[in-house]
Amino acid sequence: MKLTSMDISTTASASSIVFDALRKAIIQGQLEEGEPLRQDEIARLFNTSRIPVREAISRLEEQGLVRTQRYKGAVVTELSPKETREIFDLRALVEPEIIKNAVPLMTQELLATAREKCAAFSASKDPMEWGDLNRDFHETLYSASDLTFFKEIARNAIDRVERQIRAQLVMSNGMERAGREHFAIIDACEAGDAKRAAELTRLHIEGAKESLLKHLPGA
Repeated sequence: MKLTSMDISTTASASSIVFDALRKAIIQGQLEEGEPLRQDEIARLFNTSRIPVREAISRLEEQGLVRTQRYKGAVVTELSPKETREIFDLRALVEPEIIKNAVPLMTQELLATAREKCAAFSASKDPMEWGDLNRDFHETLYSASDLTFFKEIARNAIDRVERQIRAQLVMSNGMERAGREHFAIIDACEAGDAKRAAELTRLHIEGAKESLLKHLPGA
C-alpha cells in the first residue's frame, strides 16, 4: 500500500489525520481504483488502533471515495464511464452557478491570486501537479461565493473525478486547451461578467468530460 508511515498514537485527531491521508492518496491515484483498504495495515502505518481507521474509512465511504464490497471489505471506488459522465454533468450544473454567484463578490486581491494560479497551471510541466493546480485555480474563484452547500457538492464531485481529470490532461494533451479556457474564465471574472464566466465554466467542464470519455474503455 502506497502510504507514508506516520506515528499518530498520541494525536487527539487520529481519525482526521488518517482520513486526510487516505483521501489525498485516493485523489492523487496513489491508491488505485479497486484497491482494498486493509484496516490492520493502515493502523500499523499510522501507529494507531483500528478505531480511527474505521472512522476514517466510514467518512470516505460517505463521500463516495470508498465502497464496501462483500468478501473484500472497503475498496477504493471504481468509476464506470456512466458514473464519470454523471459526475461531470453534475459539475456542469453546479459550478456555473457557484461562479455566477461569486463574480460580484470577488475582490481585486482574489482575482490577482486566481490569475497567478492560472499562470502556474499553464506553466507547469509536471503531470503530477496538474490536478492540484487545476483545483487550486477553480476553488480560488469559487471561494468568493456564498453558496456554501453548492461548494460542498462541487468539492465532493471534484474529489470523485480528480484522478480522471489528471488522466484526461495527460492522455489528450489537454493542458494547452485547459490553460486557454482558464484564462478566458478569469478574463470574464475580471470584467465582472458573471453570466459569461458561468457559461465558460460550463463549456470547460463539458469539454473535459467529452475529452476524457473518448479515452475510457467502454465509454
